[in-house]
Amino acid sequence: MPHQFNLVANGTSAPKYGNVILIGQTTQKNSIHPQSQRACSIVSSTNPYRKISRFNRKFSISGELPYELIPFLLLLKGDIQNSIPDIRHEPSIDLFFFPLTLVGVSTPRSFNCVETHPVVAEAWVSLQRSIVHFRGQPVGTIAALDHSTEELNYDQVFLRDFVPSALAFLMNGEPEIVKNFLLKTLRLQSWEKKVDNFTLGAGVMPASFKVLHDPVRNYETIIADFGECAIGRVAPVDSGFWWIILLRAYTKSTGDTSLAELPECQRGIRLILTLCLSEGFDTFPTLLCADGCSMIDRRMGVYGYPIEIQALFFMALRCALLLLKQDEEGKDCADRISKRLHALSYHMRSYFWLDIKQLNDIYRYKTEEYSHTAVNKFNVMPDSLPDWVFDFMPTRGGYFIGNVSPAKMDFRWFCLGNCVAILSSLATPEQASAIMDLIESRWEELVGEMPLKICYPAMENHEWRIVTGCDPKNTSWSYHNGGSWPVLLWLLTAACIKSGRPQLARCAIELAESRLLKDHWPEYYDGKLGRYVGKQARKNQTWSIAGYLVAKMMLEDPSHLGMISLEEDKQMKPHMKRSASWMC
Repeated sequence: MPHQFNLVANGTSAPKYGNVILIGQTTQKNSIHPQSQRACSIVSSTNPYRKISRFNRKFSISGELPYELIPFLLLLKGDIQNSIPDIRHEPSIDLFFFPLTLVGVSTPRSFNCVETHPVVAEAWVSLQRSIVHFRGQPVGTIAALDHSTEELNYDQVFLRDFVPSALAFLMNGEPEIVKNFLLKTLRLQSWEKKVDNFTLGAGVMPASFKVLHDPVRNYETIIADFGECAIGRVAPVDSGFWWIILLRAYTKSTGDTSLAELPECQRGIRLILTLCLSEGFDTFPTLLCADGCSMIDRRMGVYGYPIEIQALFFMALRCALLLLKQDEEGKDCADRISKRLHALSYHMRSYFWLDIKQLNDIYRYKTEEYSHTAVNKFNVMPDSLPDWVFDFMPTRGGYFIGNVSPAKMDFRWFCLGNCVAILSSLATPEQASAIMDLIESRWEELVGEMPLKICYPAMENHEWRIVTGCDPKNTSWSYHNGGSWPVLLWLLTAACIKSGRPQLARCAIELAESRLLKDHWPEYYDGKLGRYVGKQARKNQTWSIAGYLVAKMMLEDPSHLGMISLEEDKQMKPHMKRSASWMC
């Protein structure tokens, strides 16, 4: 006979709903401690397929269960009887349930604790395991929990890697770890940053940090990497942008403006932007960058003005405008931001945008033009157009190309830059729709069997040797060179929802669900279709886990999009002649 349980809510007997059966490691003699990561299940005897999978102190509820159970956290008596004196001597009570912090944001929360896929519960277990603590407080998530290979720097908390984890925690109503992370990385910004004998700018944010524990003194310290330990010794340009974007997401999600208004946060924002808004020799409003300064942190021919950095720069500028206080320093910075945004939006929408009409125009360019009336303003040679781009470009669709600089256009598709362009409204609504058209029409190339290509196409043979320096990790269709990265799923989902194409995100999530857990959450996949786990991919990669969770929660509750999306600023919309693909 199944064991009968009396339920108690806040010390008051609650009516039983049929029989409740505990399965597995859940007898009173062998209860599971709240800190344990081992899972158990609870089912209703009326339907043995209705399960509640346990992780940490929470239950992830799947299937249709009695409505009374959904808002509550179920705990075994053996786990809590020592901490609640009033029930120590109630032998008839076997199971307790208490109010559960529901999934949601600062807006009215919905009952999104009802999970639709078993992978979700396992993902939360893995994400909880990845949490890094510093002096008793959660401050981030480790890059990967893969003990089967050398750790290198995968045992550190990366600023860019933590972003999807932070969004997952915010969507789940757990902002504390995000606040701690923002403050801890802000304090690291004030450190002296040197590479050999050269001192970096005061506004540079770390790429990563690591918590060190001294067992002798029982004391914890933090070490940070600002690029002096990175491959190629390149400072992370994107870290500061992600920090500003995450601060705005925290503020939007919680409704708490006090963090952003702290003097140290205001100063941190201004220091980051001072690095970017300083005047120099550049004739473009875009940021000049070295190879390896962002998610693509190895030599991949993205030096110059890469789309990823420009899109993040644009979004960070817009977020900063919302966060800066209207004091004297804040107003001065805001004025500089506004001027740069107008110039940057015009430049990106005019010169980085590619559709079939613009491609045809470049194909017919004349060279060596001189004067203000020049059409080929960057003196791009039509013969430099790669053959693949003519077949890749659909009749209806378009995208922001990878790079534009004197005599150089990188026509590769880069996922992160295009998705952020949509979320930040760098892309006009027409351009956002065209990007979605491109993804839909080139689904096999960009999504394949595992979302999502970090860039397309891959460099091969002689081009690979020249551009990457024969990098054995970035061989064709692997890693940054055409590899498929599950973390990009959250960016695709957000872009799809904002563009009114949630069905595309749903298809991509279903593809990922079919393999990610089974393959132990790899960092990336290899092959033209993303069919194979990457040859050097770490398992249990935290941002692969978090990216899936964020995508899943965002699709189930699109109101979450607000913390990572910005609406179009009509004042920045330039007068542009629409191309044919926008009007089809």
